[in-house]
Parts: sequence; C-alpha cells; structure tokens
Amino acid sequence: MTDVLKREVYYFDEPGTQNTQYVVEAVVKRLEAGGIENIVVASTSGETAVKFARSLEGKGRMICVSEAPYRREWGEEWPCLRPEHKEELQKLGVTVIDMVPYVFHGSVLEAARWNTTFPERLVKETLYCFGQGMKVAVEVVQIAISCGYLSPCEEVIGVGGSGEGADTAIVLRATYPASIFDRDPGKRLEIREVLAMPLSKKWWE
Repeated sequence: MTDVLKREVYYFDEPGTQNTQYVVEAVVKRLEAGGIENIVVASTSGETAVKFARSLEGKGRMICVSEAPYRREWGEEWPCLRPEHKEELQKLGVTVIDMVPYVFHGSVLEAARWNTTFPERLVKETLYCFGQGMKVAVEVVQIAISCGYLSPCEEVIGVGGSGEGADTAIVLRATYPASIFDRDPGKRLEIREVLAMPLSKKWWE
C-alpha cells in the first residue's frame, strides 16, 4: 500500500513581492510540521529576510544569502544589503552571507566572447521553467552549503523570489554544486516539496 502525505501548497497567479507574506506563512506551517531545522532565504537589501526572521524566530535556524559582487557586471549596485537590516538580522540570530559568488553565474564562460552553452546555464534555464524564484531558492542553499553553513544531504527549506520579495519556497536536499549530478544518487540535488510557487513565470534574458 502506498503512503500518501497531504500538505497545503500556495500557488500565486503572478510572481513578485506581493506574495512574500504568504510565503512566510507557508514556511512557518512547514516548520511546524517538523523534520526541518534550516531555512535559507535570498534577500538583496535584507528587507525580505527581516520579514522572515521576525516570523521564524524560535522556529528554526535561518540563513540569509544576499547578492554577489558579480552583480556589478549587470550594472547593478553592490553591496546592496542595507546595514540596518544586516544588524537586525544578526540580532535575531540569522547567519548572513553577503560576499560570496553566485553558483549559476560562476562559469568562466559566463561572459565569454563565444556564444557557448555551459552546464551552469543549462541547470539555471531548466530551473527557470519552474520560475525565477525556484532557481534562486536552489542557488542560495548551494551557496550556504559551499560556505560551510549547512551539512550536505540534509533537508532544507530554500526561499527565493523574482527580483523583489519572495514568491517561491521549496524543501530540497542540500548538495554542493559539484554534487548536483553526483555518481552517488544519494548526494544528488532533489527538490522534495514545493511549498509555494507562482503559476506564471518571469523570464530573464
């Protein structure tokens, strides 16, 4: 007989910051269901992370991952984590990661003069099929494990968004970027649960 586990999933008509509070709600419910201790939240300025940290206090261990220096190559400001948000996050016991590279923009061919496809881009574009927030949620967990803040192969909640705020939350098996397609199936990336996700997607050219 097959075991069936029923859980609530939040689906949004559109991606974007207007979904943030619902994602917080979905994450809180999943933590209360048990079995997970770590949450990794993507946050550019720190504002989204602060919203999560205030709601999750005492419910789990939270890590905030902000933007990488390569952001400047896209004409964007860096560093972008606001000091007042970083200070509050640290007071709330949140681990802040704000000066490390992206995972899916780390290839030497990222900005090459040749029009070449490379593995990181293929993985990134595949995750975009589920939404910008899905790619970000996976990436920030891999950043956290690469920096030594998470142990490999444990279940973690990853939270991402489509530019601003949060619109996606998933439960995934934490893996190093090098282990996404590991020879050992027990080390590969697995997206175990979708907690929240927009139905329509935002594509980045």
